[in-house]
Amino acid sequence: MAYTADVNRWRGPVQEPYRPHMFDTPWHPGWIVVTVLGFLIWWPIGLALLFFTLGSRKMGCWSHERWGNKMERMQYKMERMRNRMERGGFPFGQPSSGNRAFDEYRMETLRRLEEEQKEFREFLDRLRHAKDKEEFDLFMAQHRSRPNPPSDGQPQA
Repeated sequence: MAYTADVNRWRGPVQEPYRPHMFDTPWHPGWIVVTVLGFLIWWPIGLALLFFTLGSRKMGCWSHERWGNKMERMQYKMERMRNRMERGGFPFGQPSSGNRAFDEYRMETLRRLEEEQKEFREFLDRLRHAKDKEEFDLFMAQHRSRPNPPSDGQPQA
């Protein structure tokens, strides 16, 4: 009895590994075989099965959460890398030329370039906003200048 309990402790819980059923995933070998057989029997059947497989919403590419999570992970990694570079720890320390005056000049130039980049992005945002506002104002001016149809209830001839 004690040996059995000990073996179960080391092996972990006895479970069969998860194997997806044919309807759980579009890339199950069964779907692939059925699609190939459909092409061999009559090509429209195979084509219909292929479109069904690709068009089913079970595929991972249809999930917007997947891309959102990927973008969050990428943003996190970029922030981590930026923090590491600002601390001077990329990958083993701040790259140095051996000349402190040049290193200070380089850091100041990089900081200034980042500020200019930020200002340029803000300028582009203002420019896009102004263009959008101009297009909207033009639309509203055209919309207001259109004559209203007569509403006397008689059909026009």
